[in-house]
Amino acid sequence: MPVSLRVLNAMDRAAFVAAVGGTFEHSPWIAERTWDARPFASRDALHAALCATVATATTEEQEGLIRAHPDLVGRAARAGTLTPASTNEQAGAGLDALSADEVALFDQYNAAYRERFGFPFVICARTNKKASILAAFPVRLQHTREAEVATALAEIAEIARFRLADTVADDTTDTGAPS
Repeated sequence: MPVSLRVLNAMDRAAFVAAVGGTFEHSPWIAERTWDARPFASRDALHAALCATVATATTEEQEGLIRAHPDLVGRAARAGTLTPASTNEQAGAGLDALSADEVALFDQYNAAYRERFGFPFVICARTNKKASILAAFPVRLQHTREAEVATALAEIAEIARFRLADTVADDTTDTGAPS
Protein backbone atom coordinates (compact mmCIF):
# COMPACT_ATOMS: atom_id res chain seq x y z
CA MET A 1 0.00 0.00 0.00
CA PRO A 2 1.56 3.33 -1.01
CA VAL A 3 2.22 5.86 1.73
CA SER A 4 0.33 9.14 1.52
CA LEU A 5 2.41 12.16 0.55
CA ARG A 6 0.85 14.00 3.48
CA VAL A 7 2.01 11.25 5.85
CA LEU A 8 5.43 11.12 4.20
CA ASN A 9 5.87 14.88 4.71
CA ALA A 10 5.17 14.45 8.44
CA MET A 11 7.64 11.59 8.97
CA ASP A 12 10.83 11.94 10.93
CA ARG A 13 14.07 11.38 9.02
CA ALA A 14 14.38 7.66 9.85
CA ALA A 15 10.79 6.86 8.82
CA PHE A 16 11.16 8.94 5.65
CA VAL A 17 14.33 7.09 4.70
CA ALA A 18 12.64 3.76 5.46
CA ALA A 19 9.70 4.73 3.23
CA VAL A 20 11.55 6.09 0.18
CA GLY A 21 15.17 5.04 0.70
CA GLY A 22 14.78 2.18 -1.76
CA THR A 23 13.72 4.50 -4.57
CA PHE A 24 17.34 4.63 -5.67
CA GLU A 25 18.98 1.20 -5.76
CA HIS A 26 20.88 0.50 -2.51
CA SER A 27 21.35 4.27 -2.00
CA PRO A 28 19.30 5.45 1.01
CA TRP A 29 21.71 8.39 1.38
CA ILE A 30 19.69 10.19 -1.29
CA ALA A 31 16.50 10.08 0.78
CA GLU A 32 18.49 10.93 3.91
CA ARG A 33 19.81 14.13 2.33
CA THR A 34 16.48 15.03 0.73
CA TRP A 35 14.46 14.85 3.97
CA ASP A 36 15.39 18.46 4.82
CA ALA A 37 13.57 19.69 1.70
CA ARG A 38 10.16 18.65 3.12
CA PRO A 39 7.32 19.31 2.74
CA PHE A 40 6.85 18.24 -0.85
CA ALA A 41 3.90 19.75 -2.71
CA SER A 42 3.50 16.67 -4.93
CA ARG A 43 5.11 13.36 -5.81
CA ASP A 44 6.72 15.15 -8.78
CA ALA A 45 8.20 17.70 -6.37
CA LEU A 46 9.56 14.85 -4.24
CA HIS A 47 11.06 13.24 -7.34
CA ALA A 48 12.63 16.55 -8.37
CA ALA A 49 14.11 17.03 -4.91
CA LEU A 50 15.56 13.51 -4.86
CA CYS A 51 17.05 14.04 -8.33
CA ALA A 52 18.48 17.39 -7.22
CA THR A 53 20.24 15.56 -4.40
CA VAL A 54 21.78 13.21 -6.97
CA ALA A 55 22.73 16.14 -9.23
CA THR A 56 24.56 17.91 -6.40
CA ALA A 57 26.31 14.76 -5.17
CA THR A 58 30.00 14.28 -5.80
CA THR A 59 31.14 12.47 -8.93
CA GLU A 60 32.21 9.57 -6.72
CA GLU A 61 28.74 9.38 -5.14
CA GLN A 62 27.03 9.55 -8.53
CA GLU A 63 29.21 6.77 -9.89
CA GLY A 64 28.59 4.77 -6.70
CA LEU A 65 24.86 5.13 -7.35
CA ILE A 66 25.33 3.78 -10.87
CA ARG A 67 27.48 0.91 -9.57
CA ALA A 68 24.75 0.05 -7.04
CA HIS A 69 22.59 -1.20 -9.92
CA PRO A 70 22.75 -4.84 -10.94
CA ASP A 71 23.74 -6.08 -14.36
CA LEU A 72 20.70 -6.86 -16.46
CA VAL A 73 20.27 -10.64 -16.53
CA GLY A 74 23.43 -10.82 -14.44
CA ARG A 75 24.55 -13.13 -11.66
CA ALA A 76 22.30 -11.48 -9.08
CA ALA A 77 19.25 -11.95 -11.30
CA ARG A 78 20.10 -15.58 -11.92
CA ALA A 79 20.77 -16.17 -8.22
CA GLY A 80 17.49 -14.50 -7.22
CA THR A 81 19.24 -11.88 -5.07
CA LEU A 82 17.96 -8.72 -6.78
CA THR A 83 15.84 -6.25 -4.85
CA PRO A 84 12.12 -6.91 -5.33
CA ALA A 85 11.86 -3.73 -7.44
CA SER A 86 14.71 -4.81 -9.75
CA THR A 87 13.28 -8.32 -10.02
CA ASN A 88 9.88 -6.97 -11.09
CA GLU A 89 11.38 -4.44 -13.50
CA GLN A 90 13.57 -7.00 -15.24
CA ALA A 91 10.67 -9.46 -15.43
CA GLY A 92 8.41 -6.75 -16.87
CA ALA A 93 10.90 -6.24 -19.68
CA GLY A 94 10.88 -9.98 -20.40
CA LEU A 95 14.40 -10.51 -19.08
CA ASP A 96 13.36 -13.43 -16.91
CA ALA A 97 12.45 -15.61 -19.90
CA LEU A 98 15.49 -15.60 -22.17
CA SER A 99 17.07 -18.34 -24.20
CA ALA A 100 20.59 -19.49 -23.36
CA ASP A 101 21.87 -17.56 -26.41
CA GLU A 102 20.16 -14.38 -25.22
CA VAL A 103 21.63 -14.77 -21.73
CA ALA A 104 25.07 -15.22 -23.30
CA LEU A 105 24.54 -12.05 -25.36
CA PHE A 106 23.58 -10.07 -22.26
CA ASP A 107 26.66 -11.44 -20.48
CA GLN A 108 28.86 -10.39 -23.41
CA TYR A 109 27.39 -6.88 -23.55
CA ASN A 110 27.47 -6.44 -19.77
CA ALA A 111 31.16 -7.42 -19.67
CA ALA A 112 32.10 -5.11 -22.56
CA TYR A 113 30.16 -2.23 -21.06
CA ARG A 114 31.60 -2.70 -17.56
CA GLU A 115 35.12 -2.96 -18.99
CA ARG A 116 34.69 0.26 -21.00
CA PHE A 117 32.95 2.39 -18.36
CA GLY A 118 33.64 0.77 -14.99
CA PHE A 119 29.99 0.50 -13.99
CA PRO A 120 26.95 -1.52 -15.06
CA PHE A 121 24.70 -0.67 -17.98
CA VAL A 122 21.59 1.01 -16.58
CA ILE A 123 18.37 1.43 -18.52
CA CYS A 124 14.80 1.87 -17.35
CA ALA A 125 13.40 -1.61 -17.92
CA ARG A 126 9.83 -0.36 -17.44
CA THR A 127 10.07 1.67 -20.64
CA ASN A 128 12.02 -0.94 -22.60
CA LYS A 129 11.76 -4.56 -23.60
CA LYS A 130 14.43 -7.13 -24.44
CA ALA A 131 14.89 -6.02 -28.06
CA SER A 132 15.28 -2.31 -27.30
CA ILE A 133 17.64 -3.03 -24.42
CA LEU A 134 19.82 -5.24 -26.60
CA ALA A 135 19.77 -2.58 -29.34
CA ALA A 136 20.88 0.10 -26.86
CA PHE A 137 24.04 -1.70 -25.78
CA PRO A 138 26.08 -1.26 -29.00
CA VAL A 139 24.94 2.35 -29.37
CA ARG A 140 25.84 3.29 -25.81
CA LEU A 141 29.15 1.43 -25.99
CA GLN A 142 30.20 4.12 -28.50
CA HIS A 143 29.57 6.97 -26.04
CA THR A 144 32.19 8.78 -24.04
CA ARG A 145 32.39 7.96 -20.35
CA GLU A 146 30.97 11.39 -19.49
CA ALA A 147 28.01 10.85 -21.81
CA GLU A 148 27.36 7.44 -20.26
CA VAL A 149 27.44 8.78 -16.73
CA ALA A 150 24.84 11.37 -17.77
CA THR A 151 22.75 8.74 -19.59
CA ALA A 152 22.89 6.31 -16.68
CA LEU A 153 21.85 9.04 -14.21
CA ALA A 154 18.94 10.03 -16.49
CA GLU A 155 17.84 6.38 -16.66
CA ILE A 156 18.13 6.11 -12.86
CA ALA A 157 15.93 9.21 -12.50
CA GLU A 158 13.30 7.54 -14.69
CA ILE A 159 13.52 4.31 -12.66
CA ALA A 160 13.06 6.40 -9.50
CA ARG A 161 9.96 8.09 -10.94
CA PHE A 162 8.30 4.70 -11.42
CA ARG A 163 9.40 3.44 -8.01
CA LEU A 164 7.98 6.53 -6.31
CA ALA A 165 4.67 5.98 -8.10
CA ASP A 166 4.65 2.49 -6.57
CA THR A 167 5.42 3.67 -3.04
CA VAL A 168 4.01 7.19 -2.61
CA ALA A 169 0.38 8.19 -3.17
CA ASP A 170 0.25 11.69 -4.61
CA ASP A 171 -2.62 13.01 -2.51
CA THR A 172 -2.12 16.66 -3.47
CA THR A 173 -5.62 16.82 -4.96
CA ASP A 174 -7.16 15.65 -1.68
CA THR A 175 -9.10 18.46 -0.02
CA GLY A 176 -8.95 16.86 3.40
CA ALA A 177 -12.75 16.83 3.59
CA PRO A 178 -14.22 13.76 5.25
CA SER A 179 -15.68 11.20 2.90
